[in-house]
Amino acid sequence: MIDEIIKSRPYIRRKIYSDRINPYIGKQIIKVLSGQRRVGKSYILFQLIDDIRKKDSEANIIYISKELKAFDSIKTEDDLYNYIQKSLIKGKSNYVFVDEIQEIENFELAFRSLLAENTCDLFCTGSNAKLLSGELATTLAGRYIEFIIHSLGYDEFLHFMKLEPNNDALNNYLNLGGMPYIKHIGLDEVTVFEYLRNVYASILLKDVVARENIRNVSFLESLIEFLADNIGSLFSANNISKYLKSQRATVTPQAVLNYLKPLVNAYFIHKVPRYDINGLKIFETGEKYYFEDIGLRNAIRGFDRRKDIQKVMENIVFLHLNRQGFNVFVGQYGVYEIDFVAKRKGKKVYVQVSYLLINNSTIEREFGNLLKIVDNYPKYVVTMDEYNAGSDYKGITQLHLGDFLLLDL
Repeated sequence: MIDEIIKSRPYIRRKIYSDRINPYIGKQIIKVLSGQRRVGKSYILFQLIDDIRKKDSEANIIYISKELKAFDSIKTEDDLYNYIQKSLIKGKSNYVFVDEIQEIENFELAFRSLLAENTCDLFCTGSNAKLLSGELATTLAGRYIEFIIHSLGYDEFLHFMKLEPNNDALNNYLNLGGMPYIKHIGLDEVTVFEYLRNVYASILLKDVVARENIRNVSFLESLIEFLADNIGSLFSANNISKYLKSQRATVTPQAVLNYLKPLVNAYFIHKVPRYDINGLKIFETGEKYYFEDIGLRNAIRGFDRRKDIQKVMENIVFLHLNRQGFNVFVGQYGVYEIDFVAKRKGKKVYVQVSYLLINNSTIEREFGNLLKIVDNYPKYVVTMDEYNAGSDYKGITQLHLGDFLLLDL
């Protein structure tokens, strides 16, 4: 079956993920690919299957997809365990791939037993972070490794759409985002946004409302619209609650938090906490929220370049840092704010985002805040200015957004 599926669903290789995951093939650890619905997790599995078969043409591939009717009967851990046991072939290397594993009740119990038996190499995908904070983390602590799959980065968008890196391509990316299926739709905004609204409805209904038993869907949609309008704004559940009350939606701060969590769990939005650069601590309140795919945000609220460009740029820069494996924070240095502090394996990067450096006060704010930080880690000011792009000012690099998004940090 899997050969027919792969042939019917040709893919474009996303090297960033195969490079990260391939070193763990054959290791006795569960490989978990997580991420928002429709970002291409299934196709990463296809890549891995092809990579395995290139090394071992006799490998036994056991594939289960909970999105296919053929696997409707696999509902519990016993169903899953028994199906895999019957499919194992002695004398061969067995590889198990389960797509959308969160649809199988208590799947982690079957995986725990299979891992202990050491008869197969285990891979799975999931569209809910609760998978890791709950079931997997409790039952399989230390026995799995997570790879978060994202929508397309700008470099991938150019590759998928066969575009040259220029302002037109960048503007398309800022507007339409990076959901991989856009390759089959083209760059017509009306058609793409219709598709994205359908994806949004699917995420909302399947991964948020149904999974978390949410009753007040109208409030949830109002909350998402508020987040879409306030990308890059520091706020708390309390001020979101106050805003929604002004819109005649009476909710408590705790209720807001209860509705934000499922959106984060579905990888639809990302919560970015504040980081005290001086005290090296994370603040408990006053975070920012960014969307996993800016095209989904634009499909919900529209993209008015005049009023939205700064927040959309910030969202895109956050995604670029996040895709490259950084832990991303909003920086606080005394009374000064740094848009992003990104940390990864002992490395640190500081980034300020500004649409245009239109006057001296803007230049002083964007560069001045970074100059106050006395360390030697890379510092960037990312703009849409063509003038001075790529230049260096007192150790701080100014880059055009398009160049920054192609930078391997």
